Amino acid sequence: MVVVTLQRNKCIGCNYCVELAPQQFQMSKKDGKSVLLGSAEKKGFFTIKSFDDSIFESCKQAQQACPVKIIDTKQV
Repeated sequence: MVVVTLQRNKCIGCNYCVELAPQQFQMSKKDGKSVLLGSAEKKGFFTIKSFDDSIFESCKQAQQACPVKIIDTKQV
């Protein structure tokens, strides 16, 4: 299982996550911040849990590219 977490309130809208993992991220037209598609929010953290291991690599690349380090990707 792949778990991806986004601290959306700290997003600066650089768009790297969308470029590297467009199936999981998109930019909000309302505030210009990243949205983790299909996520559930809890205390400012947006999380998805997916059994599709093929998303791990692109989400890990998005995590590494994020200049404010608000994406966490892990396999469990």
